[in-house]
Amino acid sequence: GDKAFAQFLTDEIKEEKKIQKHKSLPKVSGGWELEVHGTEAKLVRKIAGEKITVTFNINNSIPPSAEEERQEQQKPDEQEPELTSTPNFVVEVIKDDTKQTLVLDCHYPEDEVGHEGEEESDIFTIREVSFQPTGEADWKDTNYTLNTDSLDWALYDHLMDFLADRGVDNTFADELIELSTALEHQEYIKFLEDLKSFVKCQ
Repeated sequence: GDKAFAQFLTDEIKEEKKIQKHKSLPKVSGGWELEVHGTEAKLVRKIAGEKITVTFNINNSIPPSAEEERQEQQKPDEQEPELTSTPNFVVEVIKDDTKQTLVLDCHYPEDEVGHEGEEESDIFTIREVSFQPTGEADWKDTNYTLNTDSLDWALYDHLMDFLADRGVDNTFADELIELSTALEHQEYIKFLEDLKSFVKCQ
């Protein structure tokens, strides 16, 4: 059984490498520095007196509907469906002279992705906003968190503009999807390779 499994994995890895779009991870324009730790990626950018970091994790970043397609559509010779990774991402804005970090929790609404041609609609939304003490690893649940569901739209628009001024706009969000998808695929292939060596290990 293990032999057949290992053989299957070998073929699968070959297939996945064939459809791998990026041999190296795509860059995000606008002077963002990328750090990757396993499945977590962090983009950092410094502008006048501020540091902006965007953090996301590729785990569970593929919408469930797409995952099912990955399994179902396996007819021989057929191209695998393009899977897109749309992770939630957290934007932190740290001003040099304050002890607080503004934290904006953003995500890609599932039904928004792929509706082309609509009026300039944003491809991501801000879900929550809070202040957290700068430099503390653990954020506190006791800090007030603003949920944007019931937010005055003018305030919401200002928050979106605030992010856009710092380089977090639709272009960025598109490139983040591209980066995350490449990263997810890379990790998936690595996982298959690890699984193969694990299965072959006597």
